[in-house]
Amino acid sequence: MIHQITALLLASLLPPARAEAPSEAFHEDRLAAMVATTKTSIAAGRTPGAVLWLERNGTTWQTALGRRAVKPNPEPTTADTIYDAASLTKVIATTTAIMKLVDRKKLRIDDPVSRHLPEFKGNGKETITVRQLMTHHSGLRAGLSSPDDWKGTTSAIEIACAQPSAQAPDSGFLYSDVNFILLGHLVERVSAQPLETFCANEIFTPLGMKDTGYRRFDPAAPIPPNSNPRIAPTELLPDDTILRGTVHDPTASRMGGVAGHAGLFTTAADLARFCRMILNGGKHGKTRILTAESVALMTSVQTPKATARRGLGWDIDSPHAGQRGLHFPIGGYGHTGWTGPSLWIDPFSRTFFIFLCNRNHPHGGTNILGLRRELATLAAESVKSYNFLHVPGALEPDTFTPPPKTTTPPAPVLNGIDVLTRDHFRQLNGLRIGLITNASGHDRHRRPTIDLLHEAKNLTLVSLFSPEHGIRGDLDQSKIPDATDPSTGLPIHSLYGDRRAPTPAQLSGLDALVFDIQDVGCRFYTYISTLTHCLEAASAAKIRFIVLDRTNPIGPLVEGPVHTQPRSFVGIHEIPLRHGMTVGELARLIHHERKFTADLSVITCEGGNPLAWFDQTSLPWSNPSPNLRSPTAALLYPGVGMLEFCKLSVGRGTDSPFEILGAPWINDDLALATALNATNPPGLRFTPIRFTPTSSVFANETCRGIRITVTDREKVRSAELGILLATTLEKLHPGALNLKASIKLIGDQPTLDAILAHTPDIPKHWQHALQQFETRRKPHLLYQRPE
Repeated sequence: MIHQITALLLASLLPPARAEAPSEAFHEDRLAAMVATTKTSIAAGRTPGAVLWLERNGTTWQTALGRRAVKPNPEPTTADTIYDAASLTKVIATTTAIMKLVDRKKLRIDDPVSRHLPEFKGNGKETITVRQLMTHHSGLRAGLSSPDDWKGTTSAIEIACAQPSAQAPDSGFLYSDVNFILLGHLVERVSAQPLETFCANEIFTPLGMKDTGYRRFDPAAPIPPNSNPRIAPTELLPDDTILRGTVHDPTASRMGGVAGHAGLFTTAADLARFCRMILNGGKHGKTRILTAESVALMTSVQTPKATARRGLGWDIDSPHAGQRGLHFPIGGYGHTGWTGPSLWIDPFSRTFFIFLCNRNHPHGGTNILGLRRELATLAAESVKSYNFLHVPGALEPDTFTPPPKTTTPPAPVLNGIDVLTRDHFRQLNGLRIGLITNASGHDRHRRPTIDLLHEAKNLTLVSLFSPEHGIRGDLDQSKIPDATDPSTGLPIHSLYGDRRAPTPAQLSGLDALVFDIQDVGCRFYTYISTLTHCLEAASAAKIRFIVLDRTNPIGPLVEGPVHTQPRSFVGIHEIPLRHGMTVGELARLIHHERKFTADLSVITCEGGNPLAWFDQTSLPWSNPSPNLRSPTAALLYPGVGMLEFCKLSVGRGTDSPFEILGAPWINDDLALATALNATNPPGLRFTPIRFTPTSSVFANETCRGIRITVTDREKVRSAELGILLATTLEKLHPGALNLKASIKLIGDQPTLDAILAHTPDIPKHWQHALQQFETRRKPHLLYQRPE
């Protein structure tokens, strides 16, 4: 530990480098991805707005997005918006104040708390130290528990001292507001000053943090009116009062707005001054706030082994440290707040990232853990000329803490329509909507999206647009006419007939197009082509385009050739055969690369992992098209469907489409199955069968072929299955397949040529293009991928 503290101390004393222009210090595409990601979350209703601040070596990039208020009147977010900092109070105010007192030798971090607060005793609390409060290893309960309607700091301290502990000190990490309520009172007792006065005089004013401070009020009096229009409001109360300028945390509110765990209000610019002070070893310009030794102490691991790694106040590597993202090395430090704010400081690259928002406005807030993680990941990726893969002095992953045992099933996934319904359609409030959907567009209770939007009181559903297979997903024909929906009486404009995109007349009078159709993760599945054409039409009409995102039922794996042929309805964009993305992510990618100009937003999935296998999402399966009747068929579809334009039945007109294939010209089904099994394809086995399809290719003819059985879906490579089927059939029956007809579905002439030439190890020829695709799509991803 001494070595680590020394390294941090030396790093904090390094002189800052020359400030550069943001374009010289940061990758602009990553910054753009941060903006796009935040806008998507704003559109999805996770927060009304946000301020982002990224800084390295004095070079700053910042932006303000969305609105700081939506009720009672809309107000745009500005860079100087003041936010309720919530639990950032713990590190910005209370931890810093404690360390000031340590520097002045007024107390020591290993002092028993009872030495300074004699009333803190009983139930073994006499041994609890200041360090244990600061690292959340005191064993105290998470919050104050009392049935009485108490008010004031005195009552809060009495309750904290009287209530028993939840566990023994240093027995494990237990995040607790009570720890910092006591620490805030400890500052008052030792300094003989109110907490807000001490922090203002000793921290905020010397640092020039002109907009940072507590907002004290009388908890027994009515909520005070806001006195600063730049303060972002938080929650709408049951009496229609909006908290604005008054602390959101209920305990801090009972304490009059000033507490050690919450109550601070601040701006991004003020937090940036504070972060510079910490990075510079306690000094900002000529002003010293803390000694370098205290900064090194509070930002290094101070907890026992085999528990969450915390500094003094600061989080380093605990379950709460998701705002570190995927790239900042272990050994930095940060904190978050309930109302949405977070910050992370990386001493190794001398970078910090601040994210401020008011996710609780106006209706109580949504989960933004994934947003914080993604923004921090992009922030690290933004930094030029620093190798985050090799960081001398960074901590290794904690090998002492065993991974948690998974004893509960995966969390259910909420598709975009489920999120929209839960939020009472506020993301579409006041809009005139055209809905692109089919039978797969429904919520987790199978209520059609058509009906849900039609019945919503705060929007107007004007018209419907249907893709291939029609609005109810049950038509398997070459052209589908316009119609009228019998349930709602709304016009249905077919996008699989004489036109493939909405006309200007059909979009006239609409504010937005909403897309809600289940994709299956395959390039030539035409719903993503309909998505693309509609996105282009929305761009031309200058209206909004809102994707209700859905799971990818075959997961995040990317494989197969990237499309290089002329674009077509079964090859709409340059993506791999199996793209591993959700429709919302695809919309972002295509919108960017085609230079469309629609006002695009995605209402993202929440809850569980939308890239999990479909049976792990707790969602009901509905056939997205007539011949995709199970998740297994969806998994096999990219490979089997690749050959659908050939002289081959892929099972249409049977009970098992895309799980069987055959043809009358296959003279020995046993030989075919034996040849396929001899290659020992991972996760697959083949059984010889004979079948007679009732429709489609070879209708009413006896076909000899194979049934495909999935033995281990994790190992299945769908695109490689298609190559295996094609090469084996070509070897056994040269030319019978008419493989050249599949070029539109294979999408890549070199791959087709390699099959015909019996070239070995064809998939290796895809790898470079796949790597390029992974790079292209990265700014547009919305969900975390496996490492």
